[in-house]
Amino acid sequence: MVRKAERLSKDTHVGAPIGNITRGTTHPHRMRRVDRWLTGTQTALLRGTDAPLAVDLGFGASPVTTLEMFEALRKINPRTQVLGLEIEKDRVQLAQSAAREGLAFALGGFELQTPQRPLVVRAFNVLRQYQEDDVAAIWTRMASRLAPGGLVIEGTCSEIGRVATWVALREDGPESLTLAMRFGAFELPSDAAERLPKALIHRNTPGERIHDFLQACDAAWAHAATVRSFGARQRWIQMCQSLKAEGWAILGGVSRWRLGELTIAWDAVRPGQSSAL
Repeated sequence: MVRKAERLSKDTHVGAPIGNITRGTTHPHRMRRVDRWLTGTQTALLRGTDAPLAVDLGFGASPVTTLEMFEALRKINPRTQVLGLEIEKDRVQLAQSAAREGLAFALGGFELQTPQRPLVVRAFNVLRQYQEDDVAAIWTRMASRLAPGGLVIEGTCSEIGRVATWVALREDGPESLTLAMRFGAFELPSDAAERLPKALIHRNTPGERIHDFLQACDAAWAHAATVRSFGARQRWIQMCQSLKAEGWAILGGVSRWRLGELTIAWDAVRPGQSSAL
């Protein structure tokens, strides 16, 4: 297992994958929430290219979630090509048995040396072991490889995917942060704090924007208890509506909120002192 404090691998051998080996933990449906967001909010992007390439970076010890990603994206665009990348050779060899037309596996890391520039890169649970100072360079490296208009989704989720958060990155930088939580799997919205992306997980302290936001979520969730008799979904929707009314840069609408999602513009939560201080 790689220590949390280990730096990004600097191996300069030609063709060597860039990155560190992860634990490889995976589980069926672990990425369900991020795949649902991707196929639900990026439909125009996915359909706008004849045969787009999507990369699942760091698919782990089993290719099961890459296969699920492939099936989900093919429903949006039947010509989508999906490539699972891993820096551990044995994992790649094991995954080959799941390969099929449009779905392949290869050795690779953050350098994203793919046959064509990917339109989508999903990099989940791969940055937690790095230092926060590594994140910006990794984001820049991945985003620089994107096809025009492309998207990197970098995030973290719980072991079975009931709580997930991710940052949407474009070539010019981070765009938004999304929290996605299964109703009944949390007590407070701020329970998502332990699954925040590496860029934010150590920033959940007083005076930081992400801390202010999570505290506002908890307060709005508590206030929305007046509708809890109608179920957690209605309570979550009211929480989102309240946050938007308070001036938080909430993106999307009820169609996403009812799924337990909440997306906010990156500038509202980016690391740095709150403007309220």
